[in-house]
Amino acid sequence: MSFTPTTIRTDNVGSLLRPPELLAARDNFTLGRIAAAELKAVEDRAINDVIRLQQDIGLAVVTDGEFRRENWWIDFVAKLQGVAIEDGKGAAFLRDMAKPDPSAKPHDYVPKTVRTTGHVHSDAPIVLHDYEFVAARAGTATAKITIPSPTRLHFHGGRNVVSQAAYPDIEKFFNDVATVYQREIAALEAAGCRYIQIDDPLLAYFLSPRMREGVQAEGDDPDTRLARYIRLINQCIAHRAPTTRIGIHICRGNARSLALSEGPYDGLAEACFNTLAVDRFLLEYDDARSGGFEPLALIPRDKEVVLGLVTTKRPDLEDRDMLKRRIDEARRYVRDDRLAISPQCGFASVVEGNAVTMADQEAKLRLVVDVAREVWPN
Repeated sequence: MSFTPTTIRTDNVGSLLRPPELLAARDNFTLGRIAAAELKAVEDRAINDVIRLQQDIGLAVVTDGEFRRENWWIDFVAKLQGVAIEDGKGAAFLRDMAKPDPSAKPHDYVPKTVRTTGHVHSDAPIVLHDYEFVAARAGTATAKITIPSPTRLHFHGGRNVVSQAAYPDIEKFFNDVATVYQREIAALEAAGCRYIQIDDPLLAYFLSPRMREGVQAEGDDPDTRLARYIRLINQCIAHRAPTTRIGIHICRGNARSLALSEGPYDGLAEACFNTLAVDRFLLEYDDARSGGFEPLALIPRDKEVVLGLVTTKRPDLEDRDMLKRRIDEARRYVRDDRLAISPQCGFASVVEGNAVTMADQEAKLRLVVDVAREVWPN
């Protein structure tokens, strides 16, 4: 579904570093030392401050920094009916991207599993109030809300984590999940939301031979599962309004400066870029693991592409001339009027945040705006 507004040239993938006061309040709430209302008051103050920071920097898009969340997905999924969140099994490979030494010892990471125990549904909109809080303070900037990809409810376990009793037909499961997202998007649109971002690191897992082997061990063909995921995302956004932007951030994993998946987008381009019915692709291009821009040629000419050129995983600040050269390279494959720039991912996909400081974060966001103003002065 196409849209007509001018391309938003600067973006913010969503999560931002939580200030110490907020981290302390969350800990105190977990320990039972403060009530939910007290935690919310601290969250409100912190979100007010971070919105003002984004406005002062000059970002065209503002978010709440995901300050009310434990991480990028769990708070959303935990509010669904018919699911349980459990500790995962097995280990996934992560590398510490804050360390320049590629031979550094990798980390083991076990993602939590979402187990479907009954019919999946939602009793009420999940992120509506979060959006309304930001929208009331966004001013001339675009208020954006982020939601986790529906693929998060299935990938870690596949058919094995979806109740056979509730869903003897797996297609009914996918249809119920899509209905949840359709209703969530409709509620956001009714409140005036026109930019919704889906965060999906799981699509990039299909670049990993190890992950593909895991899918096969669960009894699925990786390419068949990937195709079903693309259809699922398209189902979720099928009824949006023509004026609503849907962006998708195809991530390679981001937790405390750790990355989960590596490899260029070449292995996903043919399956995803020309078939995902989104309006805006937010892609990671912050280092050599990302590969070149050639796969972008497969993105339809009416889609926007946000180049995540500024890393959130390391504190060192990128050279602005290098960033401008990278944008010039991307122009060979994407129309200039459809290009934008952003950090490669959020700064705090999990509450602890990446291995950067508040000052590093601000400098990187300012660099995004400065480069955009130099490249696209109008």
